[in-house]
Amino acid sequence: MEFTETKEGAFLVLAVAGRMDTLTAPEFETRCAACLEAGNKRLVVDLAGLEYISSAGLRSILSAAKKLKAAGGDMAFCALTGIVAEVFAVSGFNKLLPVLPTREQALARA
Repeated sequence: MEFTETKEGAFLVLAVAGRMDTLTAPEFETRCAACLEAGNKRLVVDLAGLEYISSAGLRSILSAAKKLKAAGGDMAFCALTGIVAEVFAVSGFNKLLPVLPTREQALARA
């Protein structure tokens, strides 16, 4: 799994590419914790490059979102495609967390 961080206004955009499974999911949680420790409380997670997500990946996303919320921050997701969008829909994550079609829409939410 690969990460790219970009600061866009008040948001830190974390683009995730590759596979988020049992082996790589903890890396996502660690990366989100590092973002929070660096003072970034508003995250947009761009999943356009994510090819696969397992239940371990969903757990890491939920855990990271809860930690961010507890610290007074928030996290939105955008650009889900294919199987990742399907997994979010079937699991109900698209109702639990802010999921927007594009990065621009995720950045526009205040």
